[in-house]
Amino acid sequence: MKIFNIHKPIIAMIHVDALPGTPKYHGRVEAIIEKAKREAELYLDAGLQVLMIENMHDVPYLNRNVGPEIIASMSVILYELKKSFNVPMGIQTLAGANKEAIASAVSAGADFIRAEGFVFAHVADEGTFNSDAGELLRYRKAIGAENILVFTDIKKKHSSHSITADTDIVETAKAAEFFLSDGVIVTGASTGSQPSLDEIKSVKKTVSVPVLAGSGVTAQNINMYQQHCDAMIIGSYFKQDGKWHNPIDPIRVKELVSASNQ
Repeated sequence: MKIFNIHKPIIAMIHVDALPGTPKYHGRVEAIIEKAKREAELYLDAGLQVLMIENMHDVPYLNRNVGPEIIASMSVILYELKKSFNVPMGIQTLAGANKEAIASAVSAGADFIRAEGFVFAHVADEGTFNSDAGELLRYRKAIGAENILVFTDIKKKHSSHSITADTDIVETAKAAEFFLSDGVIVTGASTGSQPSLDEIKSVKKTVSVPVLAGSGVTAQNINMYQQHCDAMIIGSYFKQDGKWHNPIDPIRVKELVSASNQ
């Protein structure tokens, strides 16, 4: 199953620097844009074909809420990247600010968002998330953004799922598909941790929408995940020592692309 007419694309995550108003912000938005452009160019020169931005440095995250300064900044960054590099491009706005991500994607002419908390309630490190599928897709319809795909985390990382412990990941994936998700994302327990291959296989057998690996893919295991996933979102592995907050390591990028079946 192709996404963006690409066979099993690797979606390279750009962790934009801390944005205005957040505790770690230390500079101009223009400098943040230029750094994101350099990272995008590095990924594309290595042979990757899909990009995504995320406000990962905006710790601590707000729960389902970001200020207008974040929406404006993410929109501008995404617009500048899309204008400079006409490839499929997406956005995730932390934490769980899915409507805001849709708004940014529309203004930037982007192609997809990654949405947390789409179905079922859970407790994340930002607090309790209630599902937002109904509200989110009505918002997408209302602003004429149905061309923007919504890929949804199921049993999302950095969360407790005791509330839904009697609902396994397969049932969660089925619910996401029923609620019109454009693709489901399976992750490990935290950023950079590997998702369960057994869970991915079970989900893939059950749903007809694309299944994406959302964490923990490396040069050493990518072939295994490519056999069973329709796409892979990779960010942390591309950084020095595999730590998301470090600069990109071009050698790691080349190694993963070389190891993949692209």
